Amino acid sequence: MSYTYLKELVYEANMEIPREELAIVTFGNVSGIDRTAGVIAIKPSGVPYHRLKVEDIVIVDLDNVLVEGSMRPSSDTKTHTLLYKNFPSIGGVCHTHSTYAVAWAQAHRAIPNLGTTHADHLVSPVPVTEVMTDEMIQGDYEHETGNQILDLFTKEALSPEEVEMVLVACHGPFTWGKDPAKAVYNAIVLEEIAKMAYLTLQINPAVTRIKQSLIDKHFFRKHGKDAYYGQGC
Repeated sequence: MSYTYLKELVYEANMEIPREELAIVTFGNVSGIDRTAGVIAIKPSGVPYHRLKVEDIVIVDLDNVLVEGSMRPSSDTKTHTLLYKNFPSIGGVCHTHSTYAVAWAQAHRAIPNLGTTHADHLVSPVPVTEVMTDEMIQGDYEHETGNQILDLFTKEALSPEEVEMVLVACHGPFTWGKDPAKAVYNAIVLEEIAKMAYLTLQINPAVTRIKQSLIDKHFFRKHGKDAYYGQGC
């Protein structure tokens, strides 16, 4: 079976990471899934973006077994596959080490909804996971990273279709979407939201969250049956 189309899709999404300055050298990775075939394509581990080629993209199944490729898949692969297994509507996952999003993750802080840019994309704060226990770190670390995200979404009753981004405490952001390109788009949005929130709190540390009426106006003009932003389908 040929996975050329999926590899090309995932390659292009990965190359957006350095273009958008979301990560440097080998940091970060994007994957995409073919649910019919039961496989994902993902960046190989430790390959700098300037050397990455379409044929380097690795294919694994949802049990993390190598299907196609001569390189080891990303070290974060188990996190990706766990998200695909538990969030059946998503088609792409992106992980970066973008500066401002990582800063919030390292601070163990959710990003509060302070303005309309944030509200255009999310009703809620950008959530942050609990800090991982030593037992989890010393066990199946990447699998447990995924479990941290799943536990948070269960505990907070969050929908992965409505909240397409998360901060893993001490680590960094993961985003997802209907395909790899949307997952990267959400990573770009998250980094900008993180930067804006940081600067806002530097200017006025006492600022409070945006009014609910403004959240509703900006979110629902872009989302849902009554949305009127953009040009439609």
